[in-house]
Amino acid sequence: MGKRRYVARGVPGGYRIWDNKARGWWGDLYELCPDELLDELNGARDYDKITALLKRCRAMKR
Repeated sequence: MGKRRYVARGVPGGYRIWDNKARGWWGDLYELCPDELLDELNGARDYDKITALLKRCRAMKR
């Protein structure tokens, strides 16, 4: 298995997604580890599915 581009890293208050290629943070701070979102970002990269997962993750924060 090759090196993953997006990985979740624990930070104070939850998790953030680290982009290994751009060497910076991607997205928001998440209270729970966004495993499904990471799998989609590193896998098929379906825009519609990523958008739906982002909306669901944001809704869980409220």
